[in-house]
Amino acid sequence: MAFRIGQRAAPQGSHFLSEQFSGLSENAQEWQGIEFEDCEFVDCHFSESTFRKCKFIECRFVRCNLSLVKVPQCQFNAVEFAECKLVGIDWTRAAWPRLSFAAPFSFKQCILNDSSFMGLLLDEIIIEECKAHDVDFREGSFNQANFTYTDFSHSLFGRTQLLEADFSEASNYDIDIFNNKIKGAKFSRDEAIRLLNGLDITLVD
Repeated sequence: MAFRIGQRAAPQGSHFLSEQFSGLSENAQEWQGIEFEDCEFVDCHFSESTFRKCKFIECRFVRCNLSLVKVPQCQFNAVEFAECKLVGIDWTRAAWPRLSFAAPFSFKQCILNDSSFMGLLLDEIIIEECKAHDVDFREGSFNQANFTYTDFSHSLFGRTQLLEADFSEASNYDIDIFNNKIKGAKFSRDEAIRLLNGLDITLVD
């Protein structure tokens, strides 16, 4: 079965190498078994679309809308998202290797609200200067992650590994110090007081 990406036919098994896609509007579409390598997507709209068993290798998305995208059995390797809207994505549906030697993707200045990374092993992931409201990080591994300048309002951390993660200038996180592993993690002094919320203590000036 053939699909189209803009004006390009994209049958199952297609391989796009070092191509740039700009200004595409492909909402609520479906693609299967397509591989994108070293490709760049700029100002594209893929909201509510499905990428099934696709591969994204060293790709970059800039100012794209991928809200409510479904990624069943997709593979990601060194994918960058910059200034993108990625609301309501269940990243747990992707295909993840049992061992990961590098973060599969990075997010900078993105909106990640209402998404799930529950149980994923994503050490060294970058979520920088993002809005990550109501995101599920429970039971995942994000050791040595870069979470700087990100707003984690109402996000969930539970049995989460955050060893040496960098929360510098991050805000609104609610992390139970007894229910998460945070040894070596970095927190800004003014926000680190939030780590005491679960303790039965009273703070005074």
